[in-house]
Amino acid sequence: MAAFHEPTRSALGFARSKWSGPHTVDDRLAQFGSQVAERLAPSFSGVGLAYPPYEVAYVAFKDKRVLELYARGAAGEAWRFVKQYGVLGASGRLGPKLQEGDYQVPEGIYQAEFLNPNSRFHVSIRLNYPNRFDREAARTDRREKLGGDIMIHGSSASIGCLAMGDDAAEELFTLAALVTKERTRIVVSPTDLRVPGSRGPASPLPWVSKLYEGIRSELQQYRREPDPSIERAASSMVRVAAPPKH
Repeated sequence: MAAFHEPTRSALGFARSKWSGPHTVDDRLAQFGSQVAERLAPSFSGVGLAYPPYEVAYVAFKDKRVLELYARGAAGEAWRFVKQYGVLGASGRLGPKLQEGDYQVPEGIYQAEFLNPNSRFHVSIRLNYPNRFDREAARTDRREKLGGDIMIHGSSASIGCLAMGDDAAEELFTLAALVTKERTRIVVSPTDLRVPGSRGPASPLPWVSKLYEGIRSELQQYRREPDPSIERAASSMVRVAAPPKH
């Protein structure tokens, strides 16, 4: 199986962090927060939002290998599409994660659980996988060892995570730090279930249809104009040889 290799910037950054000692989230905001603000503020002002916003949502579609950024200025307001990112690395194939070591990116509705300023892949955001739905599904199937430590991070190397590249990771990390992890939603869908007639991959597991209906319902609040320039990526994603430490 072919393995991804980290870009030089991430490798050097990780070496520097080990040499200089651990960073805090505040250290990272001091390091690149102002540059992120310069890059993102025009996108927010363009949709009538202040930077930083009140709340953010990261909506990822595995087949397209894209992550859409949504935000709102107050609880209860409509979400506004801000920006789209390409996903540089994502292992596995379409379908939910079932167990540790299956190379799958989870599918579901998650929250940011932890911000890691000392990731091997620059910086990272950990999803709260397995969430309640994942654990209940596992009990139904009598599955154990569901895995964990699922991240949105920099670089292009991935095993069960979303590798976004370092610049994008800085932006997503900074936003999550500023609005707080409690107000950072993360939705991972196999495909864009907002599209009429769309469906997730077939599965013999009885709970998967419920999962996709839940994702479909969640996605209805995140609306954007269709972008004809987006091309669908292959539905089968590349697996990697061995899991790296975050």
